[in-house]
Amino acid sequence: MPWTSEPAPAAVAAALPPIGTALARGAMGRCPVCGQGKLFNGYLRLVDECSQCHTPLGRIRADDAPPYFTILIVGHVLVPIVFVVERAWHPPMWVHMAVWLPLFAILSALFLRPVKGAVVAWMMRLGLTGTEQGAQIPTPPTRTVPRDA
Repeated sequence: MPWTSEPAPAAVAAALPPIGTALARGAMGRCPVCGQGKLFNGYLRLVDECSQCHTPLGRIRADDAPPYFTILIVGHVLVPIVFVVERAWHPPMWVHMAVWLPLFAILSALFLRPVKGAVVAWMMRLGLTGTEQGAQIPTPPTRTVPRDA
């Protein structure tokens, strides 16, 4: 579908909630449109559509934005603390590795899902619903090649 500069129809624009509401709903793992249905089917996989309002959610591709924002947030929270601890107590490197690496990994895993929900809500609010490139191309079936003995 080619890009057009025409505004979205009034019915579509009126159905979307304000950006703050949509971001909060997405971060809580709820449908950004109605706030009732669940957004995820598993840890990070989106449901195909909302169970309440039937908004199609499964084609939205957040790609690399959620990990990028997660690393940005966790880094801005923990790196100043790492510097303060280093400056005040000068712990050995093994203590840094034993404390900070698991803490970074755990916080990143905890933040990734809410951040992905907020990114999906943001994308929906911007009108990026996954249908911009037309219909999805079906994947071809895999062929098995017989082996000669």
